Amino acid sequence: MSDLSNLLLLLTLAAVVALWLRLSAARERAVLEARQQCQQHGLQLLDETVGLRAVRLRRVDGLRRIERCYGFEVSIDGHDRESARLWMLGNTLSSLSLPTIELLPHEEAAAGSDALPPPSGNVVPLRPRGRLN
Repeated sequence: MSDLSNLLLLLTLAAVVALWLRLSAARERAVLEARQQCQQHGLQLLDETVGLRAVRLRRVDGLRRIERCYGFEVSIDGHDRESARLWMLGNTLSSLSLPTIELLPHEEAAAGSDALPPPSGNVVPLRPRGRLN
């Protein structure tokens, strides 16, 4: 009977190690994707890392697949820290959420015609937070 319990313990340990290796590889792929998206959008990836935030089942082409959400922090101008998220379905990016940039009035004048029109309706403008010292 002890041989059977040892075998079950060994199989459980092997399954845990295999799951850890698979999740580690998925996390490395998410770091690579976050780095690429930050470079593409002109942001700086802070801490060069991502963290698993959520896992959910999603139906894709009639099949249920696991989708993972990774959170990470970016900087727009090097003086701020904003949250961002990306959703990975297997090894592909399925969704991305990055912070938006809103120029202050003196920056809008400097930007010239490239500035966006002021928000209207039910849109609340967000202003950068001051640094806490």
